[in-house]
Amino acid sequence: MKNSLVILLCFIAGVALSSLQIIPRYDDSIGLYILYALMFLVGIGIGCDLSSLSSPIKKYRFKIILVPLATIVGTIAACALFALFCPLALRETIAIGCGFGYYSLSAILLNGLAGADIGTIALICNLSRELITLLTIPLLARYCGKLAPIAAAGATSIDTTLPLISRTLGKEYIVIAIFHGVIVDMSVPLLIGLLYL
Repeated sequence: MKNSLVILLCFIAGVALSSLQIIPRYDDSIGLYILYALMFLVGIGIGCDLSSLSSPIKKYRFKIILVPLATIVGTIAACALFALFCPLALRETIAIGCGFGYYSLSAILLNGLAGADIGTIALICNLSRELITLLTIPLLARYCGKLAPIAAAGATSIDTTLPLISRTLGKEYIVIAIFHGVIVDMSVPLLIGLLYL
């Protein structure tokens, strides 16, 4: 929760300082290089512990793949439904949802592919998903089932929401949350890229 609030405050400070012209505009290519560094660090994190990818499959067999698959399909379906009432085009609405809470990556990708407006909306929507999940994990677990907080967390089930998921659901759900987070994380650039082919 503290990390999300810090990130939210940094975002608000960036908007305020930029709109007051205290901070000059920067070249968009800087964001691309930050994205490259971010993807490199994600690769290092996954490469350091490849067993975390294979052990859940051995333990739960192929049932474990249903959790991230349900998150991906459910999010896309919800975004498609929301697009009926939203002024944005269907592709943009689905692309924003395909950030799955991974606001830093989805915002940079969509800023380059769809423009700064869509990138900003992606940042706000995906940051909101993470914050709302952090605030509602105990309620989701109690009223919607043990897998609901993991699905709601989306890509963040591997990092920022993992401690609260572990504390609320128990240690036996950590492996599912990590596996879920890795698969959903990897789907973000793939799905957003496919939408803008």
